[in-house]
Amino acid sequence: MSKQPEHEGAQRFGGEFGPNRGANTTGVSLSTFKTLVWVSNIGGLLLVVFALEFLFVQQEFAMGLGFLIAGVIVALFPSNYEIRGMEEEESS
Repeated sequence: MSKQPEHEGAQRFGGEFGPNRGANTTGVSLSTFKTLVWVSNIGGLLLVVFALEFLFVQQEFAMGLGFLIAGVIVALFPSNYEIRGMEEEESS
């Protein structure tokens, strides 16, 4: 069996983001973060609209609850990303 080489950066997609970011990885730029926030907010809002449709019009509680939970998850997605340049400066 061959040993995999050690990798100091992110080893999975999205691994450079979040609270456990490695030292050699960078976060996302502010414009990318803004785009992620807009897309997730619109997507989450659309899923909440579907949830309301299923809950009140179609009278399907399970589907409505599923869409509501999915909408909240989608809306909270960008909170895991770290913006590049926002880290605290180390004073010497």
